[in-house]
Amino acid sequence: EVQLVESGGGLVQAGGSLRLSCAASGFTFDDYAIGWFRQAPGKERERVSCINSRARIIYYADSVKGRFTISSDNAKNTVYLQMNSLKPEDTAVYYCAALDYCSRYDRNYDYWGQGTQVTVSS
Repeated sequence: EVQLVESGGGLVQAGGSLRLSCAASGFTFDDYAIGWFRQAPGKERERVSCINSRARIIYYADSVKGRFTISSDNAKNTVYLQMNSLKPEDTAVYYCAALDYCSRYDRNYDYWGQGTQVTVSS
């Protein structure tokens, strides 16, 4: 069974940090890129970051560049999103998703996690 499970969300004050985890199972992890998306109420789902370890490609949205860091621990089949200097506008449900490349289009991704809530208070 294919599974992607996000964890690490929560409530944090502006300026604080969180580290999200995406644990994968049921597919060949090394053959896939892992993207992070977020969706805030009333807004379109937004691609935040993506990592393709095999191709050595990393992507960040302009809105998070310099504040968020994506990394992959292939031995653990886990991708992390370290989020620093959090802002209220980062509040959203964060999802990880798997595809064999870092597509900009969420509709292309094969597998999705259930999401984890991140709330940043001012």
